[in-house]
Amino acid sequence: MNQTETRSAVRPSIVFEQVRQVFTSSDGSEVVALDDTSFAIDRHEFIAVIGPSGCGKSTLLRILAGLIRPTSGQVSIYGKKLDGPRDEIGIVFQKPTLLPWLTIRDNLTFPMKHKYGRVTQQERERGEELLDLVGLKEFGGKRPDELSGGMQQRAGIARALLHDPEILLMDEPFSALDALTRDELSLELLNIWTQRPKTVLFITHSIPEALLLADRILVMSARPGRITEIIDVDLPRPRSLDTLTEPRFNELANHIRRKVFSRHGL
Repeated sequence: MNQTETRSAVRPSIVFEQVRQVFTSSDGSEVVALDDTSFAIDRHEFIAVIGPSGCGKSTLLRILAGLIRPTSGQVSIYGKKLDGPRDEIGIVFQKPTLLPWLTIRDNLTFPMKHKYGRVTQQERERGEELLDLVGLKEFGGKRPDELSGGMQQRAGIARALLHDPEILLMDEPFSALDALTRDELSLELLNIWTQRPKTVLFITHSIPEALLLADRILVMSARPGRITEIIDVDLPRPRSLDTLTEPRFNELANHIRRKVFSRHGL
């Protein structure tokens, strides 16, 4: 059974149906961020979203997070209309936004303490497991300013995983890091996703990053953002840095570049 047949036989976890998002500027004019956006994501599928700056990638993620409601159209999760934030969704932003006065260990459990007023022993134990999973077992007692940017982002990922979300949303989580650290964390994310499968929506500007991580890539047009193509990443798993040198990798990368930059006539 091929990928297309497999997807058609499985009920999707997430469905966007003709979603349109319009914002009103300070001068009263309207800005169409997303228009007629439709796609579906299967359970435990890793989806990357790529497109030019300002095309609505982050808007799409914020809609799925329940942080904003679409102007028209509908988003559903497990067949139920999305009408606000959901407990089964975890979010990793561009910056980890760790609290500087807390240790890394306490930063991981802070959302639970903030929401419920307490942290259970089970949650503390899970926090220790996640510190080990992201390679920070020895740094749980450190404060954020004692860690590198890459290590802080690892802590941010662990924090998002603490309540074991079914869906993980990642908004350019590695964009502020140097190239070597990005590659390292991309591989680490693949390892985490393999060990603890999640449905992932990953926003990125990096074509190599998208190809290394994703099962499929949603290519978006310039604003108003639309899905212009959905690409199956038919690169074998498990993937490694060697994947970057495969001829098929370069074929897909060149195809996506042509798609993204076609509006410039390049």
